[in-house]
Amino acid sequence: MRRCVQVLLALFLALPLSVSAAEDEAAPAQETADGPDAAAAPQEDSVPKHYLKVTLNAPDEVQGVLKEHLRLLKKDQEVPADEMARAGVQQRARREMQELLQTEGFFAAECTFETPQDDHWVMHVKTGARVKIAHVEIHFTGAIAGADEALGARRAALEKAWLLPVGEPFRQSDWDSAKQNLLDDVASEDFAAAKIADSKALIDTERGEARLSVTVDSGPPFKLGELQVTGIERLPDDLVERYNNLRPGEPFALSRLLDFQSALQNTPYFRSVIVDVERNPLLAEAVPVRVQVVEANSRRLSAGLGFTTNTGLRFEANWQDVNLRRRAWELATGLRVEQKEQAFYGDILLPPRKGSHYRDSFGALIKRSDISGLQLNSQALGVTRARTRGHISTALSLRWQHETTRTENRHRDTRALSLDYGWKWARVDNVMDPRQGLLASFNVGGGSRALLSDQNFLRTSGRLVWYLPVGERDTLILRGELGRTWAKSREGIPQDFLFRTGGTQTVRGYDYESLGVEEDGATLGGRYMAVGSAEYVHWLDAKWGVAGFIDAGNATDSLDDFDPRLGYGLGGRWRSPAGPLALDVAYGQHDQRVRVHFGISVAF
Repeated sequence: MRRCVQVLLALFLALPLSVSAAEDEAAPAQETADGPDAAAAPQEDSVPKHYLKVTLNAPDEVQGVLKEHLRLLKKDQEVPADEMARAGVQQRARREMQELLQTEGFFAAECTFETPQDDHWVMHVKTGARVKIAHVEIHFTGAIAGADEALGARRAALEKAWLLPVGEPFRQSDWDSAKQNLLDDVASEDFAAAKIADSKALIDTERGEARLSVTVDSGPPFKLGELQVTGIERLPDDLVERYNNLRPGEPFALSRLLDFQSALQNTPYFRSVIVDVERNPLLAEAVPVRVQVVEANSRRLSAGLGFTTNTGLRFEANWQDVNLRRRAWELATGLRVEQKEQAFYGDILLPPRKGSHYRDSFGALIKRSDISGLQLNSQALGVTRARTRGHISTALSLRWQHETTRTENRHRDTRALSLDYGWKWARVDNVMDPRQGLLASFNVGGGSRALLSDQNFLRTSGRLVWYLPVGERDTLILRGELGRTWAKSREGIPQDFLFRTGGTQTVRGYDYESLGVEEDGATLGGRYMAVGSAEYVHWLDAKWGVAGFIDAGNATDSLDDFDPRLGYGLGGRWRSPAGPLALDVAYGQHDQRVRVHFGISVAF
């Protein structure tokens, strides 16, 4: 009884204290909501958090994947509150580690933890042996499984190209990539609706072996049908058809569709182009070719400033309208003003005729220059038919030209109606910045006194540039150029059909077009030209490089007078978005002078 009284008395005394404490805590809470002294209230978040540090001890080959994906190794992991929480965190980490390493081919990985301190753990990972491919089976169903000899050869080629052969380590990503590559190879030609019908990867952890099996269902062979074009609004409805070289009934080939897509994308008419077919086996007999386009802005004005040591400071403005008269005629006009040369041009390019690779154009050019004592004014009208297929570009032009030249004591007027043919072949690893490959060009053109020319002449020229990679980054560039104008004399022949050389991209160490026929205080074009160059470029890093070079060449009016001028020096290179910028310091041995050359180092 006495014990019960004591308990009741204790409860009685504790009750008002508990209520009082609750009231005392409620008051500041109310003050926090309504008064300015909210900051004085104690906050649970003010207690500093205690973060865990985990050191990973694992083989180098799995360090990356574990650090990237394992949650325990991420920052801001709080120290577990007790032993039970610690065990839970470690168990979860073991499970995640095993799942991650299984994707890398380690199916017997083990993990232990060492805890030298509560907030510092060491995670020890043993991967065990990596599973390797012991057997691969590739099966085909559908039309590709036919008895035709060509189909058999194709199946053999597909099996040979399999990316995960026996003996290779098993990785989930490699397994997925190999299946996708096989499917892409099947679906890229004839069988647009091909799919993976079945795939298995059986893992024997005791033997460390993987047995792979994949079955591809090719479906039926596809034939191309008619074009279905969407997105044409302002341009002519038949414009896409003009670039189309696909024929209804031809076998489906993804490469053919991509070539068609590239041809459209490379025109100025479209902002984006997608060419594809619906992969529906029910349409295989004549699947429509879907062309989705987004038209580009038809008009554009652009301007820019530049500088080269050849012609000095340059300002250029260009106007382009790719849908002139709403017929997809491309109007391109421009004004280029340089210190030594000025030009104004206007060209109209017509879209190709249906099924043709040729593109016709016509235009006019007005040019004025004052270089090496020769003042030149020329006007030209011309028509051109151009074609590009693969690595080869050709152009056939008919041009009428009137030219006026002035030296200190002489004035000349020449006229020519010329037929010109140009051929270019390019096979390099990078068009803007080649390191390996060949570039070649050849031009021939001439005029006759019987056809509006002041002189009978035939001009021929050729150029070859060879890029040879050296080591991991360096490049050796060999360049050669030859030219000859076949005529009794250079009198009556426009300067464009004669030869001058010197300057950037030709013979460095000499002024631009200063090598030629010296006459009346000026340098005029000659009937013969030869230039050779060797340049070694050493790239210090991805952007900057240094170069050493030697150039030799000249232009003369007689082979007996040909005396090569030698120039050599050093330069710097910088890979700009427009191509490698070159700053060269060259010594011209004949003039015994040092000259600086600056410009974009381009192949053509």
